[in-house]
Amino acid sequence: MYRRVLHSALRSITINSSASRAAVVKVAEQQTAVLRSAAACPGASRIQHRRLHLTREVFAVKEPAEAPREEVGTFTRLIEAIGFTGPLKYNKWKIKIAALRMYTCCVERINYDDFFEKCSLPDTLNSWFLVAELHVWMCLVRMRQEGRAGKYLCRYLVHSMWEDVEQRCKIMGIDAVERKESMKVMTETFYAALFGYDEGILSCDRVLAAALWRNLFNKQCEDPRQLELMVQYVRKQMQFLDSVDGEDLLLTGEIKWRPLVEENAQSILKVSSVTYNDAGL
Repeated sequence: MYRRVLHSALRSITINSSASRAAVVKVAEQQTAVLRSAAACPGASRIQHRRLHLTREVFAVKEPAEAPREEVGTFTRLIEAIGFTGPLKYNKWKIKIAALRMYTCCVERINYDDFFEKCSLPDTLNSWFLVAELHVWMCLVRMRQEGRAGKYLCRYLVHSMWEDVEQRCKIMGIDAVERKESMKVMTETFYAALFGYDEGILSCDRVLAAALWRNLFNKQCEDPRQLELMVQYVRKQMQFLDSVDGEDLLLTGEIKWRPLVEENAQSILKVSSVTYNDAGL
């Protein structure tokens, strides 16, 4: 009984193996016929050459070179992990002074009346702070690209801003309890605005406009032209800051902001042509 089962199993295996071999041979013959017909086609070599040519073009594209990373020693990593700042490329006191100058540029070199008028903002301390934090954020975005020294400047830039806000609250006669609550609300507003603006600058204009509507306009903007004006202003200022040398910003902190409204904003992106004297120098 068992022998009959084994015989039947062996017969089925033999039949299946012979069928699979026949199928493999048939497929191989079909592939050979296809290759022969393709080789006989007069345009086959041209098509193959074009494909290789396109592939070479793709591989020949050069990717943009990454910025060189700043080498940090083991000791520097250790003290920075604790919370201290290691040795930097430039003197720390110079960077602190540059941070104070940069914040001064965010406060004194901006016509706040234009923002209050064009954006229909009330002339209050909160509106002043919302415009100031927008420009401080743009400085932070630019200085983060300058490595550890840029991050060190960002820290003192924000520190200078909070000291100035507290002094302005004192000058306005706000008592200590109310001043503490106002500073707490401003701190939450500032860091929330940072996340929103970062997302907007990395995304499309709609996301940036939404961030400006939530933070700068405090969700109270009925004229879409005001949002359009501010989106153009932020994009324009960011392009202008990217064109400024990072070393000059780290050592001087001087920023000349572009006006809120100008006739030909694209002209700021044009590189000035080099002038030569009669000797060709």
